[in-house]
Amino acid sequence: MARDYPLEKVRNFGIIAHIDAGKTTTSERVLFYTGMSHKIGEVHEGETVTDWMEQERERGITITSAAITCFWTKIGEDPNDAANKTRFNIIDTPGHIDFTAEVQRSMRVLDGAIVVFDGVAGVEPQSETNWRYAEDANVPRVCFINKLDRTGASFERSYQSILDRLSKKAVRMQIPIGEEDQHEGQIDLLSRKAVRYEGVMGMDVKVTDDVPENLKDDMETYRAELVERIVENDDEAMNAYLEGNEPSLEKLKELLRKAVIANAVFPVYCGSALKNKGVQPVLDAVVDYLPSPIDLPPVHGTDPKTEEELERKPRDDDPFCALAFKVQADPFVGSLTFFRVYSGSLKAGSYVYNTTTNQKERVGRIVRLQADKREEVDEVFAGEIAAAVGLKDTKTSHTLCDEKAPIILEQIHFPEPVVAVRIEPKTKVDQEKLGVALHKLADEDPTFRVETDEETNETIISGMGELHLDILVDRMKREFKVEANIGRPQVAYRETIQRAADAECKYIKQTGGRGQYGHVKINLKPLEAVEEGAKISKNITREDHFEFINNIKGGVIPQEFIPAVQKGVREAMDRGIVAGYPLVDVSVDLFDGSYHDVDSSEIAFKIAGSQAFQDAAKRAGAVLLEPVMRVEVVVPEKFMGDINGHLSSKRGQIEGMEPRGVDMQTIHAHVPLAEMFGYTTTLRSMTEGRGQMTMQFDHYAVVPPNVAEDIKKARGVE
Repeated sequence: MARDYPLEKVRNFGIIAHIDAGKTTTSERVLFYTGMSHKIGEVHEGETVTDWMEQERERGITITSAAITCFWTKIGEDPNDAANKTRFNIIDTPGHIDFTAEVQRSMRVLDGAIVVFDGVAGVEPQSETNWRYAEDANVPRVCFINKLDRTGASFERSYQSILDRLSKKAVRMQIPIGEEDQHEGQIDLLSRKAVRYEGVMGMDVKVTDDVPENLKDDMETYRAELVERIVENDDEAMNAYLEGNEPSLEKLKELLRKAVIANAVFPVYCGSALKNKGVQPVLDAVVDYLPSPIDLPPVHGTDPKTEEELERKPRDDDPFCALAFKVQADPFVGSLTFFRVYSGSLKAGSYVYNTTTNQKERVGRIVRLQADKREEVDEVFAGEIAAAVGLKDTKTSHTLCDEKAPIILEQIHFPEPVVAVRIEPKTKVDQEKLGVALHKLADEDPTFRVETDEETNETIISGMGELHLDILVDRMKREFKVEANIGRPQVAYRETIQRAADAECKYIKQTGGRGQYGHVKINLKPLEAVEEGAKISKNITREDHFEFINNIKGGVIPQEFIPAVQKGVREAMDRGIVAGYPLVDVSVDLFDGSYHDVDSSEIAFKIAGSQAFQDAAKRAGAVLLEPVMRVEVVVPEKFMGDINGHLSSKRGQIEGMEPRGVDMQTIHAHVPLAEMFGYTTTLRSMTEGRGQMTMQFDHYAVVPPNVAEDIKKARGVE
């Protein structure tokens, strides 16, 4: 079966933003204008297509990234001519910090992104985080300043916040015609035309020369700035421009496209998705400036056997290679595995090879998604995003490929959970269902962890925040019909060491007959940050936050006992030294020891390794670490003093303040997570319900001694 449309007519892009910037509303407009839905769903009415989970509709937030396929014909072109259509594979991602993993995994498989900003607030904390993820993944972006119909909206202020806080490479493509309740459209700077919207839901886009007189000077000023920014990316065009020859409109668009794909320019558009003004020009920008799969460099991976670097070009005749980026439990078909095809093609009913698990799996069916509806397809090709039914052992960030041409693509890295709660089933019946539900949810969400406390035998779940865990427990109730009791949120503390220390342990036990003998000498030191991709010698084992160096010379400890020492060290790290929390960022050097021909065993060396580590860690100044959150509080000016004082009393460090809109102030601070539980309620009561707060994980910091003592007492540690 051949591909039904050319690859250069495909755009895989995501819509990313801070919570409440109007991202889902924008997605719904996209679906309406591309003919995917016949009625626009509104977030505030709970009828959206992309937010299809009950919790999403009730809370008015996006939780999972929804993948949608649709087609777009540019403004002014004939929609009945198939040659004018561009296929969009869109992923609408969540804005809430607790679901940051969804944004991160989506970034990995997207070719471009529309970044939506609130026209009143401008750049917000989660906008910065999402921008950073896009930067890390090298994803070209188009910006859309939304909500210009709101009171207090300002295109210039929001645009300035992008330049100040995100990138100096942003440039205006449009300026608004009127703001707040006067907002009626935009002026397209390149073509010097006014764009207005008429008809049902702004379906009819009117592009005219009717530019308001009071905006003509601004238009010329900003247009000159835009043209300069475009031509400076091409020496020939720059020289011609300096001689007074401005390139044609076509040439300018072509140069801008190259610059956007190279991440040298970020075009900025404006409008109001809710009032149906401004979405269509952004879709045109996706076609004009965001890359198709063939505009991007080939994807790189490694050969699982030889570890040499390989590449796969986005061609249908290259060997099949895809990355699974999301697993979703589906009540009707079981498990759906979303994947992005980088090269080759895949037929339904065929087998794929999972190089991460070294297993072959059969792809039962392949579906293309329209959020909660699905369309079955026989075959998918390079550059497409689809979902497979029937993969049992494939998880997020596994590589699927042709068995004859194995390759492993770089894995997606996710942040560590920062909040944990104890969970127990309400009834005996729930007990059996709880394990199944937790296992399925953990498969779906890489930032959700399930562990068992060995001492109390209780089940502990951890995630990215209170809302994250709240939603997961709610999903268990609705989707898996499991009732459970939840304990109070607990902070995910860590421990680390502050200096180097040596230790020696001889584990000798005689119990009649054969004894036990294990003797090790180790050196502990804090683990320095290691540059990514740094070459390591074969005697160093490196995991997340842990390095084990085997410096045994001359066989003083036989090679077969070294892994046992490492295992003992790892177990001691997991048990902790100060208050029973896992130790992180430690480098352990095993440099000496001895063994007994008869009595030495793996268990003896494991115990020796564990005891030596505990001994050394105590002398290496083991301390407690706690997660510190970056907090942004928006409050009316009159409450600013009270809120500042209150944050300081919570061990918060105020980083700065800035005005936002009319009569509102934004406070930036770093506050330990332990102090922030239930803070939203306190904030509302202190600000007559007008204060808002967002927070996200920033870094781990050493816990002050007096607080550490309280934590140890609570844990029953002397």
